[in-house]
Amino acid sequence: MLKSLLKLTIGAAAAVTMFGASVSLSQAETVLRFSHTDNPGGSRQAAAEVFAEKVAEYTEGRYKIRIYPAGQLANDPKAIEQLQLGGVDFTVSATGSYATHLPTLNLTAMPFLVDSYKQGWELYDNSDWLKGEFAKLPAKGFRVLSTWEAGFRSFTTTMPLNSPSDASGKKMRVYPNDMIRWTMEAIGFQTVVMPITDVYLSIQQGIVNGQENPVDTINSLRFYEVAKNVTLTRHVYSPLPLTVSEATWQKFSDADKKAVMKAAADASEFSRNLVRDSVNSQLDDMKSAGATIINPEIGPFREAVQSVYSKAEGIYGADVAKILADAKKIREAYPAN
Repeated sequence: MLKSLLKLTIGAAAAVTMFGASVSLSQAETVLRFSHTDNPGGSRQAAAEVFAEKVAEYTEGRYKIRIYPAGQLANDPKAIEQLQLGGVDFTVSATGSYATHLPTLNLTAMPFLVDSYKQGWELYDNSDWLKGEFAKLPAKGFRVLSTWEAGFRSFTTTMPLNSPSDASGKKMRVYPNDMIRWTMEAIGFQTVVMPITDVYLSIQQGIVNGQENPVDTINSLRFYEVAKNVTLTRHVYSPLPLTVSEATWQKFSDADKKAVMKAAADASEFSRNLVRDSVNSQLDDMKSAGATIINPEIGPFREAVQSVYSKAEGIYGADVAKILADAKKIREAYPAN
C-alpha cells in the first residue's frame, strides 16, 4: 500500500514537472510573425533582427519573433490588413502605407517638409499633430511602437532626370498614396500604382520608366540595376513606423508591453543610425555597379510641387496647417547643415 502510494506520488510529481516544463516551453516558444518587404540584406531586416533579439531578451524568452522578409507573407498594404485580421503580429512600412486606414497620414508625405534626419526624427517623435494621429490607430486594429528609418525619397529612372521637364510623358511607379501621386504628377510624371514587389520587373519590361524611394530601399531592392539614373531630389522624408496588431498587443501583460516598447525603441535607434550612416557608401556602391548619381538643382522641383499643398488643403483642411506649422517650428529649431 505504502509502495503503491509512493509510486503514485512520484508519478504525480513527475507529471506536474512535465506539465510545468510544457507550460514553460510553450511560453518560451510563443511565436510572433513579423512581415516586411525589404530584402534579407537590407536595413529593415537588420533592425527587425535587433527587435526580435531584444523582445526575446526583455521578455525573458516568453516570446520569439519569426521574421518574414522580401514580401514572403504579403506586400505592404496586405501586411497592414493582416495586422488588423491578426494574420501577422508586426510589420514596418512607410507612413503613407497606413494612410489607407487613416487618410490624414497622407500629409506626412507632403514634399519637402523637412531637410535633415534630425528634423525628421523630431517631427516623428515630438510633433503634437502626428502624436494625435498615431493615437487614432489602435481603433483601426494596429498601433505604432516606434519609427524606423528609411531616409529621404529620391528617383531611379531609365533616363536622366535633371529637372521636372525631363519627367514629361514618363511613367513613374507609386504606391497607393495620394500625396506621393500628386507630387509625381506635379513634377510631370504619369503615375502607375503597383506594389513594390513588382517594381523591378516592371522597370525591366518597360511598363514604367522608374520609381522613387529612399536610397536604402533603392540599394536593398537593387532598382539601380534596371533604372541606372539615381537622382537625389530628397523630395519626401519617408521613415518607417513599426506597428503591432492591436489584437496581439492586448494579449501582452503590462510587463511585456513595456518590454516590447523598449525593444522597439532600441531597434529604432539602431535603424536610424544605420541608415543615416550608410547612404554615402550605398551611393558609392551603386556608382561602382554602373549607376549614374545625379545631384540636380532642387529649386525647380520645389517650385513644381507647390500645387500639392493647396490640393491637400482642399481635402484635409486644418490638418495641413497643423503639420506644416510643426514642421516649420522643427526646421527653425534644428537648421540643416
